Amino acid sequence: MTLVSPKPVFAPFVGTRLRFAPVTSRLRRAATSVGLGLPALLAFALLWEAAPRLSWINALFFPPLSQVLAALWDMIASGTIAEHIGISLQRAALGFLLAVVVAVPLGLVMGRYTLLERMSDFLVQTLRNTSQFALMPVFILVLGIGEASKIAITFYAAVFFLLVNTIVGVKSVDPLLLKAARSMGTSDWDLFKKVILPSAVPSIVAGARLGVKTSLFSVIAAEMLAAQSGIGFLIQHSSLMLETDRMYAGILTLTVTGLVLNYLLVALEARATRWKASEGVGPA
Repeated sequence: MTLVSPKPVFAPFVGTRLRFAPVTSRLRRAATSVGLGLPALLAFALLWEAAPRLSWINALFFPPLSQVLAALWDMIASGTIAEHIGISLQRAALGFLLAVVVAVPLGLVMGRYTLLERMSDFLVQTLRNTSQFALMPVFILVLGIGEASKIAITFYAAVFFLLVNTIVGVKSVDPLLLKAARSMGTSDWDLFKKVILPSAVPSIVAGARLGVKTSLFSVIAAEMLAAQSGIGFLIQHSSLMLETDRMYAGILTLTVTGLVLNYLLVALEARATRWKASEGVGPA
């Protein structure tokens, strides 16, 4: 008689721990990278403080870091920074969400049906290789200087990252999974919902990471060109008024916002792709 060893009582938890390991590992690597980069960042901050005070550069155009931080604190206390960055993030979010609504379903269909992709590929490649920055005057002339043009620019900036990555994600689905689902009589809708979309999620999230940052950069540029609010407007207006401490405070705010968004998206991407690292790992 063959004796079968019973599974340990903690076996159900092993798979869970291993599934979360890739996420933890990526976050740990990111934290290590930040820690290793702190000395260089501190050296840059000291140089920024010293250079204007030692008259290496003109303090009118490049004020000391302490003066910039004081201006930033004043704008935080008055609510100015929160108001402007909130407006910019709202514009970028609306354009990005609209891009998700359009690009992801279209990318799923184009990736699944080759004929449709071939028919539209030339148009997509033409549009995605036309810079959104070059088209800003067109958006403003057609849609005006209001919110519509800002949202349209951010939509245009993000939509092709999402579309192309969704198509790539669909095409990377294992053909054996599709054949197995078809052999079981799975409908087209269930095939998209239960096989194609889950397999394409990592690629879609990677496209979203690029799209979010591009949307934010595009709305900042649009606000500098034609707006009365937003962090881009604040930076441009402060520059024109020679309020360089407020200008650099706005730039710092934008930098910190970009860093926070980047690390949030890195964590989201790690979570979306953790099944790849844990595939085939876990209790029998």
